[in-house]
Amino acid sequence: MLAPDEKSEPFISHAEPVLSVNDVAATVRYWHEVLGFPGHWTWGTPPTHGGVSWHGAFIQFSQDAEAAERHRGQCVWLRVKNIRELYQMHRDRDAQIVMHLEKQPWGFEEYVVKDLNGKYITFATPASTGGERKSEPLPASVRVVGRAITVGEYRKLAESVGWSNMQSEEVLQQKLDATLFVAVAEIAETGEAIGCALVLGDGLSFFYVKDVMVHCNWQRKQVGSAVMREVKRWLDANAPDGALVGLFTGEGLAPFYQQTGFGQAFGMIRLIDRSQL
Repeated sequence: MLAPDEKSEPFISHAEPVLSVNDVAATVRYWHEVLGFPGHWTWGTPPTHGGVSWHGAFIQFSQDAEAAERHRGQCVWLRVKNIRELYQMHRDRDAQIVMHLEKQPWGFEEYVVKDLNGKYITFATPASTGGERKSEPLPASVRVVGRAITVGEYRKLAESVGWSNMQSEEVLQQKLDATLFVAVAEIAETGEAIGCALVLGDGLSFFYVKDVMVHCNWQRKQVGSAVMREVKRWLDANAPDGALVGLFTGEGLAPFYQQTGFGQAFGMIRLIDRSQL
């Protein structure tokens, strides 16, 4: 309960446009079948309202022929990932592409589709700067195994990736002892650990993947991907049906984890601060 002098701060958690259209059913069908939006719904018989969704994008449609004609040319701007695959899908489905995919001066790659109501949908993604390093194939000298990782190996990896860790040897050992599984990337000839990922949880309904690390000298060589594949293999073999597997990551690393089946979700966290207790 809030104290008398505390106020709840307002915040906006979601927004979606409502577009006036001539035919709700036909519009929803077009956005689903041609543009590829998997979520779709209608209300009324015949439908007078409806909508589509795709991950974090939501669009609603309202039956209003007069407003639809008046508002022809409206534009919806959608930020996407894997834009080239989406662009090819829209070409394959004969979407009316009125501006082809190209880099814009404002730093985005974009293309524009015109729908059956004369609305323009811009699909956009941040343009590559050309400075990113491409990943190399996983070296033949590297293998990934499930094994315990020592405090020394863990600390060396953490220091390599710039993670400051002031925990004592005893506390770190307790942390490692609590793991259910550890995927370790190592140099096959020497056994030196160059990457790892820890799996914790109750072993029944909840599993948590944390401390995914690759030594700085071995990054961009598919080591992290190989480690996560080993984590996925272990979870597929050992986690019960319906178990929840979680991890925390920044938006920039989301595509990396999506390779092994992780998806975005809304959640909340609380960090214990003993100084405030």
